[in-house]
Formats: sequence, C-alpha cells, structure tokens
Amino acid sequence: MENDLIIIEKTKEVAKIIFNNGDYNILNMEMMDQINEAIIQFIGDDSLKALVFDHNGKDFSAGVDIGDHMGDKAPKMIKIFHDIFRNLNKLKCLTIASVKGSALGGGCEIAMFCDIVITSERAKFGQPEIKVGVFPPIAMLVLPQIIGNKKAIEILLLGEVINATEALQLGLTNHVFPNESYEQEFTKFIDSLNNLSTIVLQYSKKAFYDGLGLDFETQLNQIEEFYLKELMTTHDANE
Repeated sequence: MENDLIIIEKTKEVAKIIFNNGDYNILNMEMMDQINEAIIQFIGDDSLKALVFDHNGKDFSAGVDIGDHMGDKAPKMIKIFHDIFRNLNKLKCLTIASVKGSALGGGCEIAMFCDIVITSERAKFGQPEIKVGVFPPIAMLVLPQIIGNKKAIEILLLGEVINATEALQLGLTNHVFPNESYEQEFTKFIDSLNNLSTIVLQYSKKAFYDGLGLDFETQLNQIEEFYLKELMTTHDANE
C-alpha cells in the first residue's frame, strides 16, 4: 500500500515500511504521521516476526526537516517524532533497519532504535544536530547503551559522521553487505527467520529487554521535557 511518503508492504510474517520521500527522505511531520499510523497497525499483529524499515532514494533518511525544529513547530514535531519510538517500543516483533545510504539525525535515531541494523558499504551514520543548535533526545538515551559513553559523546557532541565499517566495529550495525549484492544478502537474512517460531521469537525479545531493566518511557518523558522547556528556550536553538 502506498501513502505517498512511505510504502507499506506485508507478507505473511514480515512487514515493511519503505521511506519514499525523494533522495534524502527528509522526515517532515506528514511523513512522521504516516510512519506512526503504519507502526500502530502492526502493534497488535501476533503473526509478525519482523518489521523492516527500508528506503527508496539515495539515503535512509537525512533526518527531520530543520524548519520543524524551530519556534512554535518544535513541540508538535517532537511529540510526533517521539511517538514513533513509543510505538516501536510496543511492538512484539523484531524491528530491522535496512540502511543503504546515509542515516543522519532522526534517520539515524530510527535506525539505531531497531533491534537489528543491516547496511551496505555505502552507509553512514551521524547526529549533526549540535551543529544547528539542538541535540538528539533519542540518540542521547540509546546510543551510549549500544556503543559506550566515550564514542557516543564524540558522535553526539561533536556531530561526527561514521562509515559502515566503523559502525560495525562499534556495534551500531550487525552486518555490512557489499553494495553490489546487498539486496540478495539482505533477503537471505530475512529468509533465515522462516524457521523460527514466531511466538518464541516475540517472547525472547521481551525477555531480552525485560532483562536490561530499562524504563524507556520514563527516560523519554524526562529528556523530552528538558528539550522543550530548557534547550528550546535558548537563543542558539532558535537562531
């Protein structure tokens, strides 16, 4: 099914949300609304083994539209954008990001929030928000858990962009497949889920995250409040 800015596909046990907003897949509020609507329809689907985020165009996503970070638009944008992660957090199935270009800003946050990240050699990851006077709340919560504090603070506070090889070394991505055979290798990976029990996969994911003891919802509410009530009142954030 096509909704202009995203395409939704579903086989028996695997669903796909394909970003479809030009070469850079900029996340405007309309696109984020469509992503939320798509995720919500899968929350109660017990038949799903995986939800895949894929993309048309050159990049996975260059992030949220800069104009939506500013002034009166910021609170609405943050709510819609963070709802993506609140909804993803409710899914029982695996979430998988397929990254064949750059994943920057909000695009990087969506990728890193997925349970599994698979990339081509062309992939790049980065959080450049610091360069426009803001910070990425989701990445602040999630990235240190994935790659550790020292490298995370360098990426988050200096706006460093890393390539696929470094992302693999840091543990930000699970596999890097060659550009020329990427689709074939990615399909093989998805097909490897076929022999797994859907219910056991879902229960195993729940047990894994329960074991980490993280209260994502509380953490997100706290950092969201700080972003809107403290950061967005500064002159630098509104220039």
